[in-house]
Amino acid sequence: MYSIFKKELRSYFTSPTAYVMIGLFVLISSIIFYINLVTPTADYGMNLNYMSLILILIIPILTMKILAEERRSGTEVLLITSPTSLTSIVIGKYLAAFAVFLVMTVITFIYPLILSVYGKPAVAEIVGGYVGFILLGSAFIAFGLFASSLTESQIIAAIVSIVGLLLMWLLQGIGPGLGGIWSKIFSWFSLFSRTEDFYSGILSLGPIVYYLSFSAIFVFLTIRVIEKRRWSKG
Repeated sequence: MYSIFKKELRSYFTSPTAYVMIGLFVLISSIIFYINLVTPTADYGMNLNYMSLILILIIPILTMKILAEERRSGTEVLLITSPTSLTSIVIGKYLAAFAVFLVMTVITFIYPLILSVYGKPAVAEIVGGYVGFILLGSAFIAFGLFASSLTESQIIAAIVSIVGLLLMWLLQGIGPGLGGIWSKIFSWFSLFSRTEDFYSGILSLGPIVYYLSFSAIFVFLTIRVIEKRRWSKG
């Protein structure tokens, strides 16, 4: 797993992908931070909420090649027949994308430091907000990894991931208006609705377990997709 993680992480930083995504994320989030800074009624939770929306574009581009490229180039066969277990391969790739996401997140820690110069920011909201933001990002990456396993086209993988994440964002408004089983199903896939408590500085076990479970499920589904392809070829 560690060797796969190192290989994938190196591939991100030996190509423009990681630098462009990190730069784009920091640029847009800095603009959002400045707007919130000069808005008297804004809080840092609102800043993180808008940053979360940026991830709908950033994460799919970050994950689109992670498995699709292996399939397109034909190296997937070598990968899945290597001595390393398929689970270790997928988790290693997942952790590499997550590490890049953590780098771009850590850069934004400068915003609370700037706030501390101008006054006393709400530490609980900032800490809780970042916990929720990182958990949300981990779920996005798992879904993007799954989308990348479905196709050999990076563009299609990115589109599937973006559309899927957009639908999950929209579900927070659609779900409550439905009744019965559909309301429960839509609410389960509504990733964004569970960030509200985090951005308010409230750390609850339920949302934490939800995001970790969501990530684990889509990592598992990714492994199953690749396994099915391996057995169909074998």
